Amino acid sequence: MKTAVIVFPGSNCDRDAQDALAKVTGKAPVMVWHKDGTIPDDTDLVMVPGGFSYGDYLRCGAIAGNSPVIEQLTAHAQRGGYVLGVCNGFQILCETGLLPGALMRNASLHFVCKPQRLTVESANTAFTSAYAGRDMVTFPIAHHDGNYYADPATLDRLEGEGRVTFRYAQGENPNGAARDIAGILSENGRVLGMMPHPERAVGGNEGGMDGLGVFESLVNAA
Repeated sequence: MKTAVIVFPGSNCDRDAQDALAKVTGKAPVMVWHKDGTIPDDTDLVMVPGGFSYGDYLRCGAIAGNSPVIEQLTAHAQRGGYVLGVCNGFQILCETGLLPGALMRNASLHFVCKPQRLTVESANTAFTSAYAGRDMVTFPIAHHDGNYYADPATLDRLEGEGRVTFRYAQGENPNGAARDIAGILSENGRVLGMMPHPERAVGGNEGGMDGLGVFESLVNAA
């Protein structure tokens, strides 16, 4: 499995992504600088990491969503490659239109940083096959703009098509996200955006091991 990580000014989870992918695949990913780097044509998975691209000026992910590398990322997704956007990466994927909806300011108006319990809504995806459906897992979260919003028709479509992959545990929504949504899939099932950080939960240290299943699922899919 060949992987790549896109790096923007302000990315701060790119090394976590690099370590997680190297751990699972046995090979370090290609680190692609947003402005003049190239995503290799034979890449299976591109990860868009968390952080604060461009300092979150204007709107989270908005400037990064117009970066030169986005054309390559879109082409990768259109030809059937896998894309995983985490936290700021999720915001960027929504800004580019690869995923529907938007990430708004947390309902509390405070930054949240803690372990967060999630429900795996379906194990029938390329990103979750290593789990059992309705598994309860714990991933770290760290965000100020994780409040997922979409209009009711879009939310109904996501639910009806089985594209909600992760949901905050009942009664534990940390940001006000619509229908407790923590992660969603693209229509073709090959692009996942999520606010929690699976890449910080693969080593059995501070973040535990529950995130390992996301990457093991992708290896199996590829």
